[in-house]
Order: sequence, then structure tokens, then C-alpha cells
Amino acid sequence: MKKDSSFGVKQITITAVLLAICIISQVFKNLSIFVTGPIVNLCLALAVVMAGLPCAIILSIITPITAYFIAASPVMNAVPLIIPFIAAGNIVFVLAIHFLLKKEMAKPAKRGYSLICYVKAVLCALIKGAFMGLTISLWLLPTFIPAESPLRGKMPVFQTTFSIFQFITALVGFIYFFIIMVAVNHSKKNNEA
Repeated sequence: MKKDSSFGVKQITITAVLLAICIISQVFKNLSIFVTGPIVNLCLALAVVMAGLPCAIILSIITPITAYFIAASPVMNAVPLIIPFIAAGNIVFVLAIHFLLKKEMAKPAKRGYSLICYVKAVLCALIKGAFMGLTISLWLLPTFIPAESPLRGKMPVFQTTFSIFQFITALVGFIYFFIIMVAVNHSKKNNEA
């Protein structure tokens, strides 16, 4: 009998599907961070719950790399060192979900999840936004974008993007996540009946 923590075809398949969804969403990255961001955060959360932490960490690392190759923003081109920091922010996010939220996700209520579950989701989003805000917005970008660069004038936009907007897109991703998880659990109950 296999354990839930085992790694196999199911986890690889789920991770591959979630990566494909992330890549498709990244094609639209230049339209708005509010298109791609919530979808990537949704996929990261689904990876934790449906495929396990190792798969979520792999997805966390791959998504900023694919974003760079698909639709690199000017700030990514100017400061490529941002890529591992985005990956680190994603890893912090999936670790927060794994340790704060995953246990509650295993036992949903009849019509949804408990209030504490939603509060923990907000906390996970806040942790990601704070981590990226401190590392990218307050340290990396001011340190590595030269004073004479035309990108310096856009620093407030970049700093907002890699802090407050990370928090907001993680929250929106969680809204999608809870809708999907309630539907999945409702479907499981109907199939068992």
C-alpha cells in the first residue's frame, strides 16, 4: 500500500498540468500582473495540496524561469538576479501553505472551509508579499538598478509590484483555490454517494 507522501506518476502528472497552466498564463503576463499572478499562485497552492511540497517547490522554481523566457519584463532583463528571489518568494509561499493551511484543506466543511482557514490563507499571502517586499523591493532593486538607469524612475512601480501586488495576487489566487477545492470536495462526496 502506498503512503500519501509517496512520489509517483500522479504527482508528476499534476505538477506537469499545473506548470502548463502557469506557462499559458505567462503568455498574457504583459497584459497585467493581475492575470498571471493569481493563476500562478493558484497553481502553487494546488500543487501543495494535490501533489505535495516537493512538487510545489519544483513549480516555485520553474515558474519564474519560464516567465523570464516567455515574457521577461524590463526589470527582469535589467536585474536577472531577481529570478531566484521570485523563486524564493514562491517557495516561502508554498512552505507557508504547507505548514499553516494544508491540514485544514484535508478536512473541508460541508459548504466550505472554516474562518480560521481563510485567515491562514490571508496570512500565507501576507508572508509572501512581505518576503518579496523586503528582499526584492527594498534591497535587490535599489541595490542593482544603477542610478543612471531610466528604470530608476519606475522604481516605485517596481517596488509596489514586488510587494503589495504580490500580496493581492496571492489573495486572488486563494479565492480561485477555495472555489476549486470546494468544487473538488463536493464532486468527491457526490461520487462516493
